[in-house]
Amino acid sequence: MEPYHLQCMAMAEELNAVVISVEYRLAPEGRFPDQYNDAFQASKHILTAEVLSRYSIDPKRVAVSGDSAGGNLAAAVAQQIVLDSSISIKFKLQALIYPALQALDFNTPSHQQNSDAPILSKSVLARYWLEYLNGEQKLGPALLANDHAALDQGQAIAAAKAKIDWTKLLPVAFQKNYKPTFPLHGDPKLLEKLPGLLDVRAAPLLAETEVLKAVPPAYIMTCEHDVLRDDGLMYATRLKEAGVDVTVDHYEDGFHGCFGFTFGPSMFSVGKRSLGNYIHWLKENL
Repeated sequence: MEPYHLQCMAMAEELNAVVISVEYRLAPEGRFPDQYNDAFQASKHILTAEVLSRYSIDPKRVAVSGDSAGGNLAAAVAQQIVLDSSISIKFKLQALIYPALQALDFNTPSHQQNSDAPILSKSVLARYWLEYLNGEQKLGPALLANDHAALDQGQAIAAAKAKIDWTKLLPVAFQKNYKPTFPLHGDPKLLEKLPGLLDVRAAPLLAETEVLKAVPPAYIMTCEHDVLRDDGLMYATRLKEAGVDVTVDHYEDGFHGCFGFTFGPSMFSVGKRSLGNYIHWLKENL
């Protein structure tokens, strides 16, 4: 947790803000929706006049943020907060750092381009999703082959896939020469074993447009050398189409996890730049 501690310290100092880090449960002790519930309940608790006053937090200047799996939780919580009428204080902003937002298509251009990238390869990503969704690891090859999203998997899958259609959601420059890859026939039992694949709490990219219209302005950081790059870019497009103000901060020399390589001997230039730009955006918009 040391890199996050140092990041939070830098944010608190630069922004003159209170930074709260939620220590949600981790797999295998906790499985979906435990992590989501932890993040949502913590956010709901914080977004009360009593708690905000206790820590001298301006209720009009509260944001939610996270990186990778934390970006998934931040996006999902931001969606649920706007739907919960019992929460009168809402987030002003959401800031997502290379977020994981869907597990229906494991063959987006960034999945194909960065399938063997360091830190987070495509096979490791599938393993993490199975850990999170309480699936058996032997299902990994089926996920990687997109068997769960095959062309014969029914209307529910077809409707969900329309929300992650990267041929329409990704700028052409990121599509490169890649083509969509879905098998004709899949395993109908995969969705029974992994219902979380279609749950917006686990896959915020699948949210309905009416929900997206209500979420706060977003900052989305993406990296060229990251298997999750296209998740963030597709979400940015869907948010923009819903009328949400979105800032995409893309790093051609970025890789998954680079945000954490900011301090000490393991520092990378892109890590330092990305943290600085992230804090600058928050300072300008929060």
